[in-house]
Amino acid sequence: MPRLISFDIDGTLAVGDPPGIVSAEMVRQVRRLGHLIGSCSDRPVAHQRVIWERLDIHVDFTVLKHRLVDVRALFPADAYYHIGDTDVDHRYAREAGFHFLWADVATAQAWASLFA
Repeated sequence: MPRLISFDIDGTLAVGDPPGIVSAEMVRQVRRLGHLIGSCSDRPVAHQRVIWERLDIHVDFTVLKHRLVDVRALFPADAYYHIGDTDVDHRYAREAGFHFLWADVATAQAWASLFA
């Protein structure tokens, strides 16, 4: 069974405002490995979808941050991860039963081993 990786956008993805440390290529790598991916952000769902379309990355879900728990209910996976940059991201991940990873240099350096 795949892992599920949820990304915050602003402060997490390189295309966010402010830009974060997670590049589009890193997201593509996770997709190529067969994991479920998507975004969980404060941005409206329609805005999230536009970002993924511009990056030409197919995602399995786009939800508002407080709906992360619904993602877990909809997608069976071996493990659930949310990558974000704020205490709010951390709180919603924890409440939904997700592992939380800070969008920082340490996570970027461990990227390949985390999702291999």
